[in-house]
Amino acid sequence: MPRPDPADARARRAVRPVIAYPGDSLPAPALSLYRAARAGARKMDEVLVPPREARCFRVAAGQVFRISSVQGPQVGDLNLWNATDLSERFYSGKTRALHGTHLSTGDRMWSAFPHLRPMATIVEDTLDWYGTDEFGGRVHDVIGTRCDPYTHALLSGGDAYHHCCHSNLTRALAEETGLSLADAEGHVHDVLNVFMCTGFTRNTGQYFMKASPVRPGDYLEFFAEIDLLGALSACPGGDCSAEHSSDMAACFPLLVEVFAPQAGALDGWTPPAPNPYDRSHGT
Repeated sequence: MPRPDPADARARRAVRPVIAYPGDSLPAPALSLYRAARAGARKMDEVLVPPREARCFRVAAGQVFRISSVQGPQVGDLNLWNATDLSERFYSGKTRALHGTHLSTGDRMWSAFPHLRPMATIVEDTLDWYGTDEFGGRVHDVIGTRCDPYTHALLSGGDAYHHCCHSNLTRALAEETGLSLADAEGHVHDVLNVFMCTGFTRNTGQYFMKASPVRPGDYLEFFAEIDLLGALSACPGGDCSAEHSSDMAACFPLLVEVFAPQAGALDGWTPPAPNPYDRSHGT
């Protein structure tokens, strides 16, 4: 049982919140430039990610990649790395702190310390109409981790399931880089849950998922700020309307396409430099 309210409980609860990292102090992405470059871009590559599997893809700085629903409602778990340095990887926690629990157009995927720079910027989101539903659900979250075989074993009493997104991403990265599974696993990290509809319950604060509103033809499009290696898992939960880590859910492929702008379209633009902090830590 919780303790009884102190005499000043109402006053304490009434204290107004303060945004920890105001968005107007962040460097603004050049969305108009990115979109203009995208308008004349030509397709360079595509990767079809099978259901309950993951695949890697590569995108050069200044190129655009699109993740699309192509056959049915399906969510995906996205990892990003610096293409030449796997230690620089997507930092979902800091991205959440800077932009909020869910991402959409104009938000950026930031890299881990000590780099802390934009890796990719969302330039188009066909689900931006969804907003926030009556349950507090929104789309494209950076609050969940990724379904994994360790949690599955914990909750199932020891059952081994090998097509959780964590394992899918591990296999894909190992195949792409030649790393062993053990070494590749250490580079797999918390994800952007593409197309996933999630939130927190108001009464218990528990993370929830619900059926994704994504439909074939919907997509999320990113401008690559640096040279990227990406990996995308087509989650074994399908649209995550009921469960994940399952062979029972209806699952569909996801399509990744890479587009290169025409020569000169990005004149004057350069990839962002690593964070300027000197790493002296007060010494």
